[in-house]
Amino acid sequence: MKKIVIAGASSGLGNAIARVYASRGWRVGATARRSGPLDNLAAEFPGLIETAEIDITRTDAPFRLKDLITRLGGMDIYLHAAGTGKQNPTLNTDIERTTLMTNCVGFAAMTDTAFNYFRDHPEVHGQLVAITSVAGTKGLGMAASYSASKRFGSTYLTALEQLAHLEGIKLSITDIRPGFIATELLNPDNRYPMLMTTEHAVPLIIKAIDRRRRIAIIDSRWHWLVTVWKMIPRCMWVRFKATTSKKQS
Repeated sequence: MKKIVIAGASSGLGNAIARVYASRGWRVGATARRSGPLDNLAAEFPGLIETAEIDITRTDAPFRLKDLITRLGGMDIYLHAAGTGKQNPTLNTDIERTTLMTNCVGFAAMTDTAFNYFRDHPEVHGQLVAITSVAGTKGLGMAASYSASKRFGSTYLTALEQLAHLEGIKLSITDIRPGFIATELLNPDNRYPMLMTTEHAVPLIIKAIDRRRRIAIIDSRWHWLVTVWKMIPRCMWVRFKATTSKKQS
């Protein structure tokens, strides 16, 4: 039986993806800071879900993840869907610190633990998947720590890919880079360009995982926009108005 561990499975993309894999008959290790939604998930798929309450910013997160993998009986895929982010043009330091601790420190701690599992189990051709963002392509003034932390995640995955190659580890790396998706992270009062529903995004993410895609910008509209973004010189980008607007009442 195939096994997947999903960090950030209490809501949003992580929760929806966990349901897809459980429906396929996979054993799913589900982690999040909130245990209630995990318990509901386990009750919906009896015998298929192992849960662990993990705050990825805490120093005990790697130990809790290792314990979950052991209880699951190993894993074939690790999916990191745990993250946070807010628009923060005032540069509130508490928001910036929380974002960086979650999306950088927590990201590294969890993906390192997953990487080391595959390193220690050469019989498994594993896959390490993380949901980053198109925001990591350029620095967004309205969300400085978020866009920078997502760039960190993508760069970290590239470094792990190189390390796996150097050590001969059979490990596929998949970097999922969505645009705006209607999850609880977004402000419902704002209007977001090219907004995707979870129902639209999840099948595209699953397809990218199944195909072991290296980098997947999962919506073609965002793919072309990012292609244009990359060609904009820095001197022009800093003058570009990249923001969201309030919904009209």
